[in-house]
Amino acid sequence: MQESFLHYLWQMQYFNKKELLTTEGETIEIFNPGILNTDAGPDFANARIKIGPIAWVGSVEIHLHSSGWLDHHHDQDRSYDNVILHVVWQHDKVITRNDKTPLPTLELKGRVDAALINTYRQLINSSFSIPCQRSLPGVDHLIKLSVLEKALMQRLERKAEEVQTLYKQNRNNWEETFYQLLARNFGFKINAEPFFQLARLLPLKLLLKQADKQEQVEAMLFGQAGFLDVSKGDDYYLKLRREHRLLAQKYSLLQNKMSKAQWRFLRLRPANFPSLRLAQLGSILHHRQNIFSAVLECEDVKSLIQLFTVPPSSYWLSHYQFTKRAKSAEHELGRSSIENIIINTVVPVWAAYGKLSDEQSYVDRAVQVLQQLPGEENKITRSWKNIGMTTQTAFDSQALIELYNSFCQQKSCLNCAIGASLMRPSS
Repeated sequence: MQESFLHYLWQMQYFNKKELLTTEGETIEIFNPGILNTDAGPDFANARIKIGPIAWVGSVEIHLHSSGWLDHHHDQDRSYDNVILHVVWQHDKVITRNDKTPLPTLELKGRVDAALINTYRQLINSSFSIPCQRSLPGVDHLIKLSVLEKALMQRLERKAEEVQTLYKQNRNNWEETFYQLLARNFGFKINAEPFFQLARLLPLKLLLKQADKQEQVEAMLFGQAGFLDVSKGDDYYLKLRREHRLLAQKYSLLQNKMSKAQWRFLRLRPANFPSLRLAQLGSILHHRQNIFSAVLECEDVKSLIQLFTVPPSSYWLSHYQFTKRAKSAEHELGRSSIENIIINTVVPVWAAYGKLSDEQSYVDRAVQVLQQLPGEENKITRSWKNIGMTTQTAFDSQALIELYNSFCQQKSCLNCAIGASLMRPSS
């Protein structure tokens, strides 16, 4: 038994209210259970309850045991002076107010449907990664749709807040913010942090000063990433190394240089090598200067895909890393990689920009693009697919990823409409 379950029972009033009495024998009549408080202080505010002959308006505090009041030191906190009812699962100790009168207490044990308690325990103690997977097929389709929409908007809101935080750190510079997020996305999880660190150490404003010359963009990226430290290599490598030495001195970059050891190659397909990804990023920054402004002008998936479909320089058409020729000639950013960038970089930035500029159209555009893109294929979406929740679009997959991470993995079934639909009294 957890207090969150008692919160749920009180909020939904899922208990037998016949002949409701305090532990002192006074009658209780509940007009309004109050509003759940997510901040410090009593659990529910503005409750309206009649205890004996007197109608009260105030707070409700909930504990597993009455003694929890003392364990949590509420007797020493003046913000609990307005508690009008103490709701507990089991009454084990008389709690008194400052004036020595008993605090009205309601014991819920024996008043809750046994089937409801059993359902709750099955969900919370489930060994499945998705606790409700056995019951999910029986949940109404409209409830599932509602849950997906809510989860998607929660994910979009959370990601937008992360973007806004970075935007403020960058002194309200959208181009710099988008560049850093785009770089992080080019790491595709495995190398996300090194890419992000590189973008923070090598400002976009410096790259843009050399953006007309693709070799110089690559020299700055590879040099600051630590890929040009060795003195031996082919002609192109040595040329970039010379360029980087000059540019690093010009812009005082040597103190911000990373080490190649920070980048991971192990167990990656050559197409995902950070060396090739750096070249692809450099090509976009060369061909699509002021990338954020260009992204704002796009209105659909087609225009976004065209924006990010840029071939790398000729050297990287035949290499995955320096000095090693590749058999394959397909070294452009693939369709699935571009879709990943749209989902994880463009969409959150649109949402953040729309909120900060008070232009809802960008938030709407973010949702519409997710509805246009195909669903993502990963471990989480496969888990949902196995129990009948398919992902037709990226809207679906993003929603299910959020639902899994924020609710299923946290066993937060009480805050999920699917879980709530399963946890109802039988009568």
